[in-house]
Amino acid sequence: MIRFGVLALQLWELVVSSLVHLLYGFYIFSSAVAGDASIALNDIFFKPNNIGGSSSVQIRQEEPARDRVSDLPPIVLVHGIFGFGKGRLGGLSYFGGAEKKDERVLVPDLGSLTSIYDRARELFYYLKGGQVDYGEEHSRACGHSQFGRIYEQGNYPEWDEDHPIHFVGHSAGAQVVRVLQQMLADKAFKGHGNTSENWVLSVTSLSGAFNGTTRTYLDGMQPEDGRTMKPVSLLQLCRLGVIIYDWFDIPWLKSYYNFGFDHFNMSWRKIGLWGLVDCLLGNTGPFTSGDWILPDLTIQGSMHLNTQLHTFPGTYYFSYATKRTRKIMGITLPSGLLGIHPILFIRVLQMSQWRHPPNVSPPYKGYRDEDWQDNDGALNTISMTHPRLPIEHPSYYVVNDTDCQPLQPGIWYYKIVEADHILFIVNRERAGVQFDLIYDSIFQRCRKHVFRKTPQTMPNQAQH
Repeated sequence: MIRFGVLALQLWELVVSSLVHLLYGFYIFSSAVAGDASIALNDIFFKPNNIGGSSSVQIRQEEPARDRVSDLPPIVLVHGIFGFGKGRLGGLSYFGGAEKKDERVLVPDLGSLTSIYDRARELFYYLKGGQVDYGEEHSRACGHSQFGRIYEQGNYPEWDEDHPIHFVGHSAGAQVVRVLQQMLADKAFKGHGNTSENWVLSVTSLSGAFNGTTRTYLDGMQPEDGRTMKPVSLLQLCRLGVIIYDWFDIPWLKSYYNFGFDHFNMSWRKIGLWGLVDCLLGNTGPFTSGDWILPDLTIQGSMHLNTQLHTFPGTYYFSYATKRTRKIMGITLPSGLLGIHPILFIRVLQMSQWRHPPNVSPPYKGYRDEDWQDNDGALNTISMTHPRLPIEHPSYYVVNDTDCQPLQPGIWYYKIVEADHILFIVNRERAGVQFDLIYDSIFQRCRKHVFRKTPQTMPNQAQH
């Protein structure tokens, strides 16, 4: 009887969680469509009047600004899971419009559910140009096409060691940047033999997924291996929805939002009805091969990635770790109702009460549940500070920004911020002044360390 009650409670939780996520996704999507419709109607009924040549004057005024901007290293904002870049979801901005704070910002659109590896490959070609090459060996092992989207013109084709880039990654986007930097160091891009880790000038992480999250197990990943899914879970529903979405392959719909699995060729045009059945049964596709984002976000998957990733001595690293929990009489609980997004409150509570199954071996030696209880609703705070599993990388805890002046390369400076996982994306109004303070400091830091010099001289060192 007790077992039946527990099962009923779990099913009810699954139904409620699925509806909440579905409604929130529909809200975001419908907002984008409504925004585009409004702009289209405005263009039809209220066309701007260009009489008098005012547009030519505006062009002449903007030209000097473009010359100055071309001298600046770009700041590349890399979205996280379920995210999107510029050009998707109409006029919505994943980063809440923060890209407008600097004149030289790029916002790539990468796969929202594809693996960290695949997204790192896509990011390289988005910047450098050419056709995305996922690598012959990897593509064969994961059962997808070797080649993907074509970028006729890279968004920063001059990218090299003399023209390095600043990267800002949110959530899984931070780990994407680390994998990309390691690929550059390993010269892993065919036809580009001169790459190096010094192509990356700085990495700023915003709620970065460095060491995995217990959220993955609550949503349906098996804690035994961190790769397979529970048969009844939120992730299983997500899997079914993604497969059907990609199979229907409706062009106008995918122009608004794309999960990024085009290289798996799941469209009805290519696999037909029986191919759909095969995917749904788990015989083929990204969810079968494990080449998607969730296995990379388990503690085991993150540790596997981290064994191959380095912190490089010529790159500046800064991390903002977020949390929305506090301890009350020794119990970790959400820090309040008003400061947490409604879709995340229950998730913060669940993660704060997470206990690793006693009948399953812990993911690493020395694991303790209490270390993983502070969280922001999607990631554990311990995971966001800096890479620490299986080997801890050099780090420095920042209380005041003046504590880390000047920044030294090769060290992960990290700051803990009272915020939930989506406070600094999508909904700028809810974040308020804190949103601007965070992004202002990020862009100012990037522009302060604008060029790598040999020997390196920090701006405030030059004054002494």
